[in-house]
Amino acid sequence: MANPRAVSLTLSEVDRATLQSWTRRRCTAQGLALRARIVLACAGPGTTNWAVAARLGISNLTVGKWRRRFAEQGLEGLSDAPRPGVPRSILDEQIERVITTTLESTPRNATHWSTRLLARELGMSQTAISRIWRAFALAPHRSATFKLSKDPHFIDKVRDIVGLYLNPPDRALVLCVDEKPSIQAIEGTAPVLPMRPGQLERHTHDYVRHGTTDLFAALDVRAGTVIGEVHRRHRSVDFRHFLATVERSTPAGLELHLVLDNASTHKTPLIHRWLVRHPRVHLHFTPTSSSWLNLVECWFSILTARQLRRGRFHSTRALESAIRAYIAENNLHPKSFVWTKSANDILDSVAAFCQRTSNSHH
Repeated sequence: MANPRAVSLTLSEVDRATLQSWTRRRCTAQGLALRARIVLACAGPGTTNWAVAARLGISNLTVGKWRRRFAEQGLEGLSDAPRPGVPRSILDEQIERVITTTLESTPRNATHWSTRLLARELGMSQTAISRIWRAFALAPHRSATFKLSKDPHFIDKVRDIVGLYLNPPDRALVLCVDEKPSIQAIEGTAPVLPMRPGQLERHTHDYVRHGTTDLFAALDVRAGTVIGEVHRRHRSVDFRHFLATVERSTPAGLELHLVLDNASTHKTPLIHRWLVRHPRVHLHFTPTSSSWLNLVECWFSILTARQLRRGRFHSTRALESAIRAYIAENNLHPKSFVWTKSANDILDSVAAFCQRTSNSHH
């Protein structure tokens, strides 16, 4: 039997669509989503507050409150009522002025606003400026860089390389190849102070250089293993020597597809003559300014973080031994590198970035 005191609700199509969207959106506040579910449940014919409360696991009083508020005020009645207390001291006009000044101007003696400079300019407190910036995710003290490739064949190269990652050819190996040049063998001027409870490992800020070496690496994307070779220089002849090492280290019956960048040492007549003599090796060049397409760069990043950045080496020979040891350990416990984005996803992302970047000329 229906509760005689329950307010009857009739929802328009617009109200029903709005309430349903509130219950589905992830960004909707949980309280508002619950109130929307209450109203939707109460709109059914002959629905009682007790039945809705039991279904949603809430109290009968809560159901009655929001059912009544919606009947009296509509959708606006589901929002929180103004709370008692001191009225706002910062007006909407002041907030708008802070935002527009931050985004559309710069101070006379600096490249960007600080909270103190802007507070002095607008006659507000530094705390107020800081709160407004946090609320609108503004951080003038931070900046980031970006680089867009100007390669006329950017689209074709992206599709080619991503296709190799996602759908490699049959009876073929996909290897990501690159050099990490000028790795420094450095040694601190004092011993390292080891980590202790409550104290970080400490190094001297100055060091002694003992020379540099260059690492050539080929990452097997699917297996996660690496073929590495160190040279004191990175000339075309050194790269040809590394290609020969890669060719000897892989099964003869498989085609080799090498992903690499546009360095001049990769395109010399010496390399072309070597490729003619080794037809199973195929080169796939990344677009200019797009090293992020080469997965071996991820492996270089891991090598730097785990071995090189904090390593101290008394000679280039010691540095090279450490690199070889890391490669050997990597190959004992390899981990494949999985590419997840399709070429269309990448191209759509680049297009969207160009559209929202003024004067990008791309």
